[in-house]
Amino acid sequence: MHFQQLQYFVAVAETRHFTRAAERVHVAQPSLSQQIKALERELGADLFRRARGNITLTDAGEALLPLARRILADADTARHEVQELAQLRRGRVRLGATPSLCTGLLPDVLRAFHDRYPGIRLLVQESGSHDLVRELARGALDLALVVLPLPSPSPALTTVELLREDLVVVSSPEAPAPGGGGRTVRIADLEGERLVMFRHGYDLRDLTVAACRAEGFEPDLAVEGGEMDAVLGFVRAGLGVAVVPRMVATRSGRRLRVTPLARPGLHRTIALAHRSDVAPPRAARELQRMLLER
Repeated sequence: MHFQQLQYFVAVAETRHFTRAAERVHVAQPSLSQQIKALERELGADLFRRARGNITLTDAGEALLPLARRILADADTARHEVQELAQLRRGRVRLGATPSLCTGLLPDVLRAFHDRYPGIRLLVQESGSHDLVRELARGALDLALVVLPLPSPSPALTTVELLREDLVVVSSPEAPAPGGGGRTVRIADLEGERLVMFRHGYDLRDLTVAACRAEGFEPDLAVEGGEMDAVLGFVRAGLGVAVVPRMVATRSGRRLRVTPLARPGLHRTIALAHRSDVAPPRAARELQRMLLER
């Protein structure tokens, strides 16, 4: 099995077309087809069903695809690791984080990292913890900031707790204060309030809905489906209130009223995760150190 054959296989699997796959990997289509057939002979199984131009993966192809992607991703990481040996003057870090952490935690840390290592490219992917865990597992990310507990615990990942953050209620200063205007608000006080809610799969959505249900009511959703910036914008417009991390609320300026939750409140635990079987590249390890020491 040759590395190039895996590249060709993944290209065909993703484009579902031999000619387009050949264009993507810059090779003649007959050569690509020959290499795919050679790979199938070596593996002893067909990888694609070819019917009237309709290309689909066989069961063997479905099994090979995530493994091939991971091998290619690891090889790409190895290439960049070697390039970084010149005192971190070149290279990249692929960092995943939830949108709220991109807004609250990362700006200052990434600025400090960039000031120290201006030649390192920072590639940031915003997504929910579930998606970030999947991207880490397939080798598409070097590090990820995720919310614990993980949606699907994976023995292939190592996590280090980074911080424990309070959640607060934000509302428009032009709207009545939640909970009657006290210095704090209880989760039970949100019954009857219109909530601006994050999209499905968002950690904060699951946490807020679970807290409301624990108090015996279903949240009344005014708007749902947004990312962090959209949710804050809807709250500023007076469409409802939202439960967000304190760091995000603090950075959002004066156009939001911030009300702490009464004890015991709501919290979330942020962890830094990476694959257990492969050490992060040197530049990623340096960013990891700065995050842990921040």
